[in-house]
Amino acid sequence: MELSVIIVNYNVKHFLEQCLHSVLKASKNISTEIFVVDNNSVDGSVQLIPEKFPEVEFIANKKNLGFSKANNQAIKKAKGKYILLLNPDTVVEEDTFEKVIEFMDLHADAGGLGVKMIDGKGNFLPESKRGLPTPWVAFYKMFGLSGLFPKSKRFGKYHLSFLDENKIHEVDVLAGAFMLLRKTVLDKIGLLDETFFMYGEDIDLSYRITKAGFKNYYFPKTTIIHYKGESTKKGSLNYVKVFYNAMNIFARKHFSGGKADIFSLFIHFAIYFRAFISITGRIFNKIYTPLFDVVFIYIGFLFLTPFWENFKFEPGHYPPEFLRFVVPIYIIFWILGILFSGGYKKPINLLKIIRGLIWGSVAILLVYSLVDIQFRFSRALILLGSLWSVTVLIFYRLVFHWLKFNGFRLDIKKTKKIAIVGHSSEAARIQKLLEQTQIRSEIAGFVAIDKTDRGQNYIGQLSQLKEILSINRIDEVVFCAENISSAEIIKSMLDLTQLNVDYKIAPPESVSIIGSNSIHTAGDLYVLNLNTISKASNKRKKRFFDITFSLAFFVLSPVIIWFFKKKSSFIRNIFKTLGGKKTWVGYISGSETNKMLPELKPGVLNPGDIFSDLKLDAEKEKQLNVLYAKDYSILTDAEIVLKGWKNLDRQK
Repeated sequence: MELSVIIVNYNVKHFLEQCLHSVLKASKNISTEIFVVDNNSVDGSVQLIPEKFPEVEFIANKKNLGFSKANNQAIKKAKGKYILLLNPDTVVEEDTFEKVIEFMDLHADAGGLGVKMIDGKGNFLPESKRGLPTPWVAFYKMFGLSGLFPKSKRFGKYHLSFLDENKIHEVDVLAGAFMLLRKTVLDKIGLLDETFFMYGEDIDLSYRITKAGFKNYYFPKTTIIHYKGESTKKGSLNYVKVFYNAMNIFARKHFSGGKADIFSLFIHFAIYFRAFISITGRIFNKIYTPLFDVVFIYIGFLFLTPFWENFKFEPGHYPPEFLRFVVPIYIIFWILGILFSGGYKKPINLLKIIRGLIWGSVAILLVYSLVDIQFRFSRALILLGSLWSVTVLIFYRLVFHWLKFNGFRLDIKKTKKIAIVGHSSEAARIQKLLEQTQIRSEIAGFVAIDKTDRGQNYIGQLSQLKEILSINRIDEVVFCAENISSAEIIKSMLDLTQLNVDYKIAPPESVSIIGSNSIHTAGDLYVLNLNTISKASNKRKKRFFDITFSLAFFVLSPVIIWFFKKKSSFIRNIFKTLGGKKTWVGYISGSETNKMLPELKPGVLNPGDIFSDLKLDAEKEKQLNVLYAKDYSILTDAEIVLKGWKNLDRQK
């Protein structure tokens, strides 16, 4: 066996599916075994692998054992000359495995190898090559000096940013997302250190490889996509604690005496420093918009008050206390109105801001009518202040949105203009899939892969992609992975990184479309709008329906049981549904789409029972299941039970 590929999965089913498709293509010319170790996922991954990828050796853990333990489970079973630790949120090229193995075969001193990685927009990921995080290297990284001076050999050691990203280099640390290891070296230095639950194990293993006299190589002659799941978690306190504690474990293990103490001191300082930055940043992100509102509204009153005095009364009519105390109280009412209206949620909804200001003004006028007359200064100024607040708050948000200031993006339901790269049948399938998602999209047309792609839907060839994107003002490109190789997709992304375009990949026979930068970024994963039935509220409604009808059937069973041929089956269905082992209405069993839908208990009845007189083919069954999951209603369940009641004794 030449290669053992090990993928540890935790709740990223759609990305895992795409990853496995690319791995299987890359394995065609290499004797390869593939392991997937699942750390107790609850997103349907456990059902996906045996059903859709039976050739994969699957290990399903009953709890989350962490990255190191899960990898070690598979390494102990692996028979390959080389071991590849691969993240599930990656896509490899068709010749990736051949190229890396050829390089390792030619370099007997190579203990490990990493490759060039790009994100879902085609941008180079600096963690593709890293240096050893010695105390000073860690210090430069923690305090931003590595970012300020990336080309410096002193300050740029963390990501070795002074090295050419397109040339082969010896490196200290391999990235855990793609870590090719020589099995004989692992036998010598040992497996992953299970002290590291998450983060740090790749640094530890890389360091042990070099200590044993072998070399780690950065190999950019092949490129993979890595969607980088950590991108939205690095500001969290939990990430700060877990990551830096992993660094502390590494320091205590490999550095001795004073060097370890210094590193540990840096680590503890970094934890508190980053925690302080994280908390401060979160507080600032919450309050900076309300603070802007307070300042803009108050500035308005500084001009409105003397203006109204001169227009209606005389200068000095309002006492100084009006601007010092009364106006701030008005502002508090308006700010609270916006807050409770949802006007401070991102992205910004201008209607919610207007509604909040109206609520605040009504509240101010109500209080105004109740307080003592000495505190009633002017209804006119309240109304003028309301008009000013609406005008200035809406205006500056529009300006900041136009200037693309962070945090001031408006909630505008923009229609995405999409081009689909693929053969006509698959491109048409993806078009239908897009139409069933929640996104607002306009299909600009299909992009031909070869001369066989013809028709009015096609707007050009793949070789013309840059011109197609520019001329048609395309916002997003969807690649049909069934028709186009991963290598071609990655090449296209690298060639077009300068364009502000999103890229997504549609795996074959899948109901998901994946991109573009992070597995945790909203909008980067398109699936059928199937969330309705999986919502907690609808799960409660469905369970309430099952219990209610089970109790009703049980009470009525002495009468209605005589209508069923399989009387014992009917009674068993009542108790199994009451106990939560079944549901009265589930999916039509046997459909290939079921494993991609939100998980349901086995159903006694199904959506097909509404059309009992029709013979349903596989496509119709799939559509009914999708529609049922997409537009779940307790009334639909009731309709299915009423129309299919004769099958309440059904056993499967």
